[in-house]
Amino acid sequence: MATFMDVHHGMDGITAEQLAAAHQADLAIEASENVHFKQAWADPGSGTVYCLSEAPSVDAVQRVHERAGHKADEIHPVPLTV
Repeated sequence: MATFMDVHHGMDGITAEQLAAAHQADLAIEASENVHFKQAWADPGSGTVYCLSEAPSVDAVQRVHERAGHKADEIHPVPLTV
C-alpha cells in the first residue's frame, strides 16, 4: 500500500466538528476501496484540509472522497517518510 496526502480547498471556516464528521464519512466507506485514512488536519482561515491515507492508488482515494461528498482538489503520493 502506498501513502498519499490529499488537499481540499474552499472549506473556509471549517470547525473541528465538521472536520471530524468529514473524516468519519471517509472512514465509514474506506474499506470498500481498500483505503485507510490515517489523519486529517484543517486550517479554517484558509479553508484548506489535508488528509493522510494508505491506499492502492490515487483513484481509490478520490473515489472514497467523492462518495463521502468532499472530492479532493489535489492528491500527492508520499514515497518517503522518516
